Amino acid sequence: METEKIWNAFNEELYFFILKKVRNETAAGDIFQNTFLKIHKNLEQIKDEEKVKAWVFQIARNEIANYFKSESKYVAPVAKEEVVVLEKSDALCCFDKFINDLPDIYKKTVELVYIEGKKQDEAAQILDVSLANVKARIRRSKDILKEKFSLCCKYEFDENGSLVGEADCSKCN
Repeated sequence: METEKIWNAFNEELYFFILKKVRNETAAGDIFQNTFLKIHKNLEQIKDEEKVKAWVFQIARNEIANYFKSESKYVAPVAKEEVVVLEKSDALCCFDKFINDLPDIYKKTVELVYIEGKKQDEAAQILDVSLANVKARIRRSKDILKEKFSLCCKYEFDENGSLVGEADCSKCN
């Protein structure tokens, strides 16, 4: 596989995936460029061409995470149009654990929509359920996650939907 083939196949989709996550055109351009540099440097790692898309998007997700670490903030979708910004990168120390602890039907839905960047109707097709079912699962997942953050880490949501409070994850582990 060649970088040019990957570029031709994924460049537009990848750029918009990154832009959707960081919501900043300048940062998206930098992340996009870094992603393709890493793709080019690590082409020899591709053993199965059928898994190229997953590999490419994983590199992009890692670059997005690096961006948020370097910016010392974390952005997590709360509702369709809301974004939660925390000033400390370690403030959501339990987030991965909470996602992994979700019941499988909710976990898979959250992974498809928020981690893989699928649209809700795409997730519905993949999961072979209705769009309304996907929306309900996402709503329930968010309720579960809010409850866990509230109980474990002593976070609360202010009137704008922003996560506020201090991390105290000693009770979570």
